[in-house]
Amino acid sequence: MSTNNVYLVDTNILVEAYNRYYSFDIAPTFWSSLVDKARAGQVVSIDRVKAEIDGYGEDDALKQWVNREFGEWFVPTDNPQVIGAYREVIGWATGHDQFTPAAKAEFASVADSWLVACAKANNYVLVTHESFSAGAKKRVLIPNACQAHNIPHMNTFDMMRRLNVRLG
Repeated sequence: MSTNNVYLVDTNILVEAYNRYYSFDIAPTFWSSLVDKARAGQVVSIDRVKAEIDGYGEDDALKQWVNREFGEWFVPTDNPQVIGAYREVIGWATGHDQFTPAAKAEFASVADSWLVACAKANNYVLVTHESFSAGAKKRVLIPNACQAHNIPHMNTFDMMRRLNVRLG
C-alpha cells in the first residue's frame, strides 16, 4: 500500500504521539520510522512547526529529539510558491463569515495556515489529528481549509498504513 506521496506533519502529530500513545520509552519504533521515512523523502514538516516545538522548555524531550533527529526535514515556508498559496489560504479564511475574527486571527498567526499553504504549493498530504467540522466558528480547522483547497489530509494512523509502517 506504499505511495509516492509526501506527508506533511502538523505539530499535533508529534506532540500527541509524544504525550499520549507513542512516548519515546514505549514506542521507539514510531520515532525511528518517522526519521526513516523522512530520509526517504516521504515525511516532512515546516519551519513554523519546528518553531512551535522550539518554544517548549529547554529540558523538553520532544524538542531535543526534533533538533537532534528530525531537524533537517523541516522545509522553509519563505519561498514564493508557499507565500502565494498562503495568501490564497488566508484570503479564503478571512473571506468567510463562518469564522469569528479571533479564529481568523489565530489561524493567520500559527503554523496551521502555513501548513495548508505548504501542502497546497507542493501537493503534499497534510497529516493532522484535527477533524473536519462544517459548523466550526471559533477555530479555522486544518481539515476545513484542506477541503476548501482540495488538499488531501489524514491522521497519523492512516499515514502509517499508507507508508507500511509497522510498530513492534
